[in-house]
Amino acid sequence: MCGIFGYLNYLVERDRVFIMDTLMNGLSRLEYRGYDSAGFAVDGDSEDEVFLYKQMGKVKELRYLVESEPIDNKTFMIHGGMAHTRWATHGPPSQVNSHPHRSDHTHEFTVVHNGIISNYKDIKTLLEMKGFVFESDTDTECVAKLMKYIYDEQNHPSFVDLFKMVAKELEGSFAFIVKSTHFPNEIIAARRGSPLLLGVKTTKNLKVDFIDVQSSLNDEIRLDRIQSSTFLSEDGLPQPIEFFISSDAAAIIEHTKKVLYLEDNDMAHISDGELHIHRLLKSDHLSNTRCIQTLEMELAEIMKGDFDHFMLKEIYEQTESVVNTMRGRVNFDDRTVTLGGILKYVPMMTRARRMIFIACGTSYHSCLATRSIFEELTQIPAQIELASDFLDRQSTIHRDDVCVFVSQSGETADTILAMRYCLERGAICVGITNTVGSSISRESDCGVHINAGPEIGVASTKAYTSQYIALLMMALQLSEDRTSTLARRQSIIQGLESLPNMIRSVLKLDSQLRTLARTTLHKEHSLLIMGRGYQNATCLEGALKIKEISYMHSEGILAGELKHGPLALIDENMPVLIVMTRDSFYPKVNSALQQVVARKGNPIILCDAEDESFSRYQTIGVPSTVDCLQGLINIIPLQLLSYHLAILQGVDVDFPRNLAKSVTVE
Repeated sequence: MCGIFGYLNYLVERDRVFIMDTLMNGLSRLEYRGYDSAGFAVDGDSEDEVFLYKQMGKVKELRYLVESEPIDNKTFMIHGGMAHTRWATHGPPSQVNSHPHRSDHTHEFTVVHNGIISNYKDIKTLLEMKGFVFESDTDTECVAKLMKYIYDEQNHPSFVDLFKMVAKELEGSFAFIVKSTHFPNEIIAARRGSPLLLGVKTTKNLKVDFIDVQSSLNDEIRLDRIQSSTFLSEDGLPQPIEFFISSDAAAIIEHTKKVLYLEDNDMAHISDGELHIHRLLKSDHLSNTRCIQTLEMELAEIMKGDFDHFMLKEIYEQTESVVNTMRGRVNFDDRTVTLGGILKYVPMMTRARRMIFIACGTSYHSCLATRSIFEELTQIPAQIELASDFLDRQSTIHRDDVCVFVSQSGETADTILAMRYCLERGAICVGITNTVGSSISRESDCGVHINAGPEIGVASTKAYTSQYIALLMMALQLSEDRTSTLARRQSIIQGLESLPNMIRSVLKLDSQLRTLARTTLHKEHSLLIMGRGYQNATCLEGALKIKEISYMHSEGILAGELKHGPLALIDENMPVLIVMTRDSFYPKVNSALQQVVARKGNPIILCDAEDESFSRYQTIGVPSTVDCLQGLINIIPLQLLSYHLAILQGVDVDFPRNLAKSVTVE
């Protein structure tokens, strides 16, 4: 979804070109989130002047726009700028709908926004009655104009009080950065439902590693803790400082590793080198401090390296990411699993009435892939839910349920709302995410970080396999006291140990899959992928990869349902790929194969490398492993196939049209 980036320097000399480059570089780091236009706002030559630059298309188009105009390279000791990549929700992609949005032609208030203001039509109607004229179709412009209206009507309140008044009128989700000519060199950053974090960069070490929160009930914090907001150095003196505000740590890591994550309904006010955090709600049970944390990621992790695309890099990184997911958790010597993040909840989880796995998209498929083995090992009934449908149905949740929420970013809006729904009803909520500091990781009772490393490509690849392993490890830990499953658990752990080498051997099929894509599939308009049992999830995930990256229609079909409708699609012109690695369901899938062949189908078979019974068909041979782990191997050829189909179609692999990496709105 939309990406937000802000930069404020205090007592650090920066010229306008440097500031603009910093803002646009920040947007470049957020490109993977999905967007259709970009823009930024910087200070003009006087305190009551703001320069806006907005452009449709990629960030490089915005750069061309900036480079085409003359720039007075003024130097600033204090300056606040903000930038935005827009993913269209209200109004089509256009320059006028691009952010930042302004309150009026003099830019009294300028806003960038990630989220959706659900009552914007009511606000817009009110403001139009008051004489305001709107330039765009967006919900965000209403916020900028509402700020001006309240500022004028309420006798010019302070920046903090003004934003609190505005926030009370807003319904929906948001992350904002706001600047104003009435409050030069100040910035407001706030969030409710959409992610936002702040980076802090200083030349000297900070004296404290926390910020006190000022609530509306206690706006005056104790004098002995005021230093938490003024960022004194260890010698007790104010110091030059730079602040970075972003939707994602990927845009901050090149500048600083010191970050602070805003909680829901936090508002950060930056002024004169000080950072003050206020609450938009009068009272809640959150901590009264926000800790400054150190990012673990490295800049190289969000670069392509020698690969042409992030997606291909991340497919190849799975030899390492699966190891990182297991590192320190799986003891291959004594065949045990220990997940520290859920350890103290294990006794309660093993007594659960049922396990409910709730997710969206690829994360949902990882739950589907592991449901069967989860029930087999733990003997706890398990169900999986699409988060949006779960919310629509207002499903019944009991206090003795365990609800597991899976999200790569930890910021998926529907999954977060489902988690809050379950928390309110007393269920144990477990988060499975790839992002430390994300909403799900902070708000859940316990959880597992999958340690897959940053995933930049919109199509999830290594996060899927790491989520798969994390869920499998949870099943192994919850069943450790069941002697009846001891042999089964040990065989699975042995299979996990050999997994990296198997993935390496599958990656050697890359050139074969490139040829298959070029000679057989890339001119087709549709592809059916069939499987059964553990491989049902593989088929669904493989079909999702193909449709989202190559724009080819693809459908994952449970082979047992073939005769209940899909068989009507089969003829000599319909491409079919059947997943037929040997497990207990192999004879049944073989029956589906015979039905396809009888209708003149000419299927491609994904099978065990040593299986010689398919010599008359095109085959993709993969290593054989434990049945519940085979999906980890089988999905990789489909990931590579989708990549090569996309390349042959000439589409943008990393940033497919209409899609966003992190879906932070419902």
